[in-house]
Amino acid sequence: MQSIIESNTTILPFLKWAGGKRWLVKYSAELIPDFSGKYLEPFLGSGAIFFHLKPKAALLSDKNHQLIETYKAIQSDWRPVLAKLKEHHRKHSKEYYYSVRKSSPRKTHTKAAKFIYLNRTCWNGLYRVNLQGDFNVPVGSKKNVILDTDDFEAISESISGVDFQSGDFEQVLRKAGPDDFVFVDPPYTVKHNHNGFIKYNETLFSWSDQVRLRKSIDLAVARGAKILVSNADHPSIQDLYGDYEQISLDRLNVLSGKAEFRGRYAERLIKCGYS
Repeated sequence: MQSIIESNTTILPFLKWAGGKRWLVKYSAELIPDFSGKYLEPFLGSGAIFFHLKPKAALLSDKNHQLIETYKAIQSDWRPVLAKLKEHHRKHSKEYYYSVRKSSPRKTHTKAAKFIYLNRTCWNGLYRVNLQGDFNVPVGSKKNVILDTDDFEAISESISGVDFQSGDFEQVLRKAGPDDFVFVDPPYTVKHNHNGFIKYNETLFSWSDQVRLRKSIDLAVARGAKILVSNADHPSIQDLYGDYEQISLDRLNVLSGKAEFRGRYAERLIKCGYS
């Protein structure tokens, strides 16, 4: 696999995302297989795996249109995005947060800066919308909009050759071929589970979607793709992927609003099409 930029250049995700995979990169990167084809990701989020691998050819997708448009804005020209983000940094306050949250910017770079600003200053970086599709997460405790780790120039360079699209995961998996690598990290839903966060995910990604995802993965594996799936460590998921090698890993969950739901939670990693 060839990287688009020097392999010793560290690029950190610029977004905080529920279920983000920085922990996987840090502690279990050996689960990622060698591959000579392209990299595909149908549930992009913060892109931790992509930024770790820095592949030369990639197709990155997510159903969240605003997320993908933010990446594309940085890909096209990161400078006005950063300039607007610095303005948000100077003006940030609780009142300013809510004024930006209800605003409707029209320009590409101002929409991207709004998305990043809300992500960095809302409660725990959670992305959630109401029935009208409006972002409705309250302001959080974070004050810094500009981070010491920001390098939007390097991020823009790393995604310069990436094909971005927004839509259903099947559109991406259909394009996976011989020796491509696909990282699949859907919203975690399971059968008969009433945990608050997973219950919320059910509205985004139903159990029938989980079954449809498994079928799409099977087809991609049959074409020679290698796929790593991250999912809930639950009997229904274990049964759904019963034909594949599975590993249980612990991660720290800090997103729950209730203390009793915080702590270490296991995730199921499933290796599909590995030789």
